[in-house]
Amino acid sequence: MLVDFNILPEESRVWIYQANRSFNEEEIEEIQSKLDVFIENWTVHGSDLQAGYLIKYKRFIIIGLNQNLNKASGCSIDASVYFIQQLEKDYHVDLLDKMNVSYKQGDFIAYKTLLDFKKMAKEKAISKNTIVFNNLVTTIAEFNENWEVPASESWHSRFIK
Repeated sequence: MLVDFNILPEESRVWIYQANRSFNEEEIEEIQSKLDVFIENWTVHGSDLQAGYLIKYKRFIIIGLNQNLNKASGCSIDASVYFIQQLEKDYHVDLLDKMNVSYKQGDFIAYKTLLDFKKMAKEKAISKNTIVFNNLVTTIAEFNENWEVPASESWHSRFIK
């Protein structure tokens, strides 16, 4: 059951998929349409899952699930991963590689491999004040508070001296 992401409870589970490039407006419209259909039909053992999504900065797909109503099972999580894999194929984009880092450079969202990010930190090309995206958050409350934060407040801090 598709609902507005913004009405989901704060304890709702989130999954964040970052793209290795920005989506254009046409792609965003298509992806939103596909997300609408997927979430409307997303179930766990025949029962509806109450979920919503956001697309942020033309680059991040965030899916939220109200687990107070029904919790996702292995099969329903597998279905969502399969859906994301299909988006990867359809749009020739990487959404599942967690070993990459996105961060802000002014209004621009930069995307680097973790190895490149570490190198930039060592060279002081980024600092503890660089705004990073902590895609390891697991709830909407964490997403709202700790997703877009200075590197010093995220797991990224281990690379910045």
